[in-house]
Amino acid sequence: MIKNYFLFAIFLFSSKGFSQELYVKTAKNFTKYNYTNEFLQSSSNLQSGSGNSYELGFTNPDENEHFSYGLGISLNEYNAIGSTSASSYRWDTQYLGAAAKIYYSFLPDSKNIDFLLNCGLNGSTIIYGKQQIDGTYYDLVHQKEFSGIWIGASAAFQVKYQIESFGYLSLDYSVIQNLNVSNTTKEKLSFSTQQIQLGFHFPIN
Repeated sequence: MIKNYFLFAIFLFSSKGFSQELYVKTAKNFTKYNYTNEFLQSSSNLQSGSGNSYELGFTNPDENEHFSYGLGISLNEYNAIGSTSASSYRWDTQYLGAAAKIYYSFLPDSKNIDFLLNCGLNGSTIIYGKQQIDGTYYDLVHQKEFSGIWIGASAAFQVKYQIESFGYLSLDYSVIQNLNVSNTTKEKLSFSTQQIQLGFHFPIN
């Protein structure tokens, strides 16, 4: 699956003649789950959990110098912890996905530093998931509220700095909201993530 996403990205961006970039990003995710049971009751026991994120992609400028477009693949850990008076538990999950983004540059003519806003949509699916309850583990991959297709909307602010003879270094702060669009059960799950992301950007033509 990763190979297919990567080949599609190469085809899409090689079809344009503008300067392109390959980027690699790593991040820390801080995720808050919202869970509603079959009786439409929300859980107040879940707390935010932290996890890692890895992303590989391309960006490609538009003819309007302020805008550029991006496509990437990512691996995200969306974790959570919780407890009741009787037990404690945690969710550890990994989601594989692909995202499309639009970037707006405030300083497109700057040679050293730029400030950007971006928004995007991503689709992902769970590839690993475990629930730990008092030392006992349960598989989450085939649970319908976790599995299937997740759609996420993101917004981010980015600072990008040029390092001569290397490329660019970036720091992003993102907010992502994810919904499971394939879950038809009465138990519903969604989650929001705040993400701090460090990126390395390499011009490729």
